[in-house]
Amino acid sequence: MASSTSYFTTPTKTKTPSEKSSRKLQNSTRMDASESRSRFEAYNRLQAAAVAFGEKLPIPEIVALGGQSDGKSSLLEALLGFRFNVREVEMGTRRPLILQMVHDPTALDPRCRFQEEDSEEYGNPVVLASAIADIIKSRTEALLKKTKSAVSSKPIVMRAEYAHCPNLTIIDTPGFVLKARKGEPENTPDEILSMVKSLASPPHRILLFLQQSSVEWCSSLWLDSIREIDPAFRRTIVVVSKFDNRLKEFGDRWEVDKYLSASGYLGDNTHPFFVALPKDRNTVSNDEFRRQISQVDSDVLRHLRDGVKGGFDEEKYRSYIGFGCLREYLESELQKRYKEAAPATLALLEQRCVEVSSELCRMDSKIQATSDIAHLRRSAMLYTASISNHVSALIEGAADPAPEQWGKTTLEEQSGSGIGSWPGVISEVKPANSSLRLYGGAAFERVMFEFRCAAYSIECPSVSREKVANILLAHAGKRGGRGLTEAAAEIARAAARAWLAPLLDTACDRLAFVLENLFDLALERNRAYESQNGKKHCNMDGYVGFHAALRHAYNRFLKDLAKQCKQLLRHHLDSVTSPYSLVCYENDFEGGSLSNASSFQKMNRISAGLFSFELSDCGGVSRDETMKDQENIPPEKNIQQITPGKGTESREALRECQMTVPETPSPEQPNDGYGVKKELGNGMDIGVRKRVSRVRNSSRIGGQDGCGTLFGNGDGSSRCSSAYTEICSSAAQHFARIREVLIERSVMSTLNSGFLTPCRERLVVALSLELFAVNDEKFTDMFVAPGAIEVLQNERQSLQKRQKTLQTCLNEFKTVAQSLC
Repeated sequence: MASSTSYFTTPTKTKTPSEKSSRKLQNSTRMDASESRSRFEAYNRLQAAAVAFGEKLPIPEIVALGGQSDGKSSLLEALLGFRFNVREVEMGTRRPLILQMVHDPTALDPRCRFQEEDSEEYGNPVVLASAIADIIKSRTEALLKKTKSAVSSKPIVMRAEYAHCPNLTIIDTPGFVLKARKGEPENTPDEILSMVKSLASPPHRILLFLQQSSVEWCSSLWLDSIREIDPAFRRTIVVVSKFDNRLKEFGDRWEVDKYLSASGYLGDNTHPFFVALPKDRNTVSNDEFRRQISQVDSDVLRHLRDGVKGGFDEEKYRSYIGFGCLREYLESELQKRYKEAAPATLALLEQRCVEVSSELCRMDSKIQATSDIAHLRRSAMLYTASISNHVSALIEGAADPAPEQWGKTTLEEQSGSGIGSWPGVISEVKPANSSLRLYGGAAFERVMFEFRCAAYSIECPSVSREKVANILLAHAGKRGGRGLTEAAAEIARAAARAWLAPLLDTACDRLAFVLENLFDLALERNRAYESQNGKKHCNMDGYVGFHAALRHAYNRFLKDLAKQCKQLLRHHLDSVTSPYSLVCYENDFEGGSLSNASSFQKMNRISAGLFSFELSDCGGVSRDETMKDQENIPPEKNIQQITPGKGTESREALRECQMTVPETPSPEQPNDGYGVKKELGNGMDIGVRKRVSRVRNSSRIGGQDGCGTLFGNGDGSSRCSSAYTEICSSAAQHFARIREVLIERSVMSTLNSGFLTPCRERLVVALSLELFAVNDEKFTDMFVAPGAIEVLQNERQSLQKRQKTLQTCLNEFKTVAQSLC
């Protein structure tokens, strides 16, 4: 039995404890490598999705930056393990390149694929390595031509799978330059610097800064730019490229150690790497290229050990010399960052998946709403009512959103409305609180006060003597004995119509501008309230046509209010400046001031001698010439206007000069207005009596109530100046009275009731009538423009694609997170 069963027995060797430990270490290393690979692949897919959909995800990435010709392109080729002549096309000078290197032991030849523009999909593999440079060049030129720019921050994504490349992702950026190339804009260097800073600023990115060994640290052109991005170099890896060019300068050990320490420039915790790569650009096989890289590393170490007296501090600096050390460090550092960022990335992915799902639901609701007119009407009405309520709240004094951000000063209101100053006002009008940023009811009241200041700063303008004469002499023959008063009042009325009307129109335009600004504030206030409450019962986001129609209806409502207010204010102005208005005589009827009454009495007493006044600039005219001219002026009609009972001399002159005899006497001829009886007699006698009376009357008026009051001391120029000044003074008083009555009794109340009351009570009704009192076809035009359904469908498909990709990445990171536990 023993011999028969021994056939199935297999001799075994007992394993020693050291062998068991070695086998266990190998299995552990293999598992770590597998986990590292899966983690790297998960981040690569997430990065591709972020580039395609514009997602802002804090993915750990290495950003290579430095000056042009500092060796970034050669370093990329060395990391890839093969050449594709990337330096020949200057691919890194105008557009970033994201290189996703995947270590695949089965890929004995490089497999390179480019991510399609605006998609997360990758194209077909590129067979020839030399074609890679052509694709990079053509894509760069096509995008720059489309955007009409010299540089672009939109990256090109290339995935390279190869057995001799590490698991590493590097973003190669355009190299810093001091001067633009021929045919490029002069500001190209500044645009490149700005774009690189933007790419390197996110804190989750590792900076790989390259600088030639021939450049001293103290004279580095770009080290300060890197320090602006990362002041303490906490996430910066410094690489000294072309290190072999510096070796011949080292003679003693202290020189090498001092240079390798870079003390005084990078800080104690920053240790740069020193790398040299093959200079031979001849076409060689990939295996030969990698052999040359290893050979250069060996040559550098041999020179430092044997070519320098005393060698160098290998214990301190050996791990920082050579391309192989840099490659291992980059790969391990990126994997470490991946591992640290995995939990946060998983949480962010879960959040983004939820957000994209919500966006997709809203898009579905929007597409469905286009076919549900009743629901769309209800939502639009609720939204319009909400905006109207917010406008009313802002008028009533609501102080949110922040006035510091949304309010305007008086100067900004004037500039924004296009109304620089008040018409006719020469001096600067600066109301109280003009420097504060106000809106709503506060800004409305400030404009009202500014209008008052502007209106009261206008005085009755000066009037030419010719104009005074025309108005005054036209009123000379009017009854009632108020010729001068009427003339002055007419001058004041004309001035009020000419100077106050533009002010009223300007006030309406300024107030309409203040209320027009409330629309944007109401939108912002509505968004804030919805965000705080977490409710969107009537979501109108994305309906551009509806928002445009709502804004147009609101502006039209305010325009109509401004037009109505202008018409109403013009009506009030016409009323107070009407010849039938008693505004100019209220002081007479109500008692007035003594000076005003006295002035009016003076003018009325001499109204009978209006045609005897010389209003022109008559400083050189003699009294005889004046009396000679007055011989041709018929006095009868003028003298009748003297109010009876004003004085003995006046009444006597009135009785004498009003005695006229018609050419054909008639018993039926009536008496005159004052009951003076007509006397009949010799015609020559009457003529003499009339002439004597006229001369005597003129001398009386001039000596007593006439020229003594208005003309001064009897000299010609004093008489002219006194009459002209008296009329202008009276017109100024009338103008001030008209202005005061208009502003205090009419304007302020009209502006309040014409603007604020309708905005509180009728805004929502007016907007609803214009927007919703239409048929369904016209109503849906605001929401469904031609081709809008197709656009919504395309957006929905894009969201679905994004949701699927992010969900796939989320599942992968869940697996990664489980392996980290």
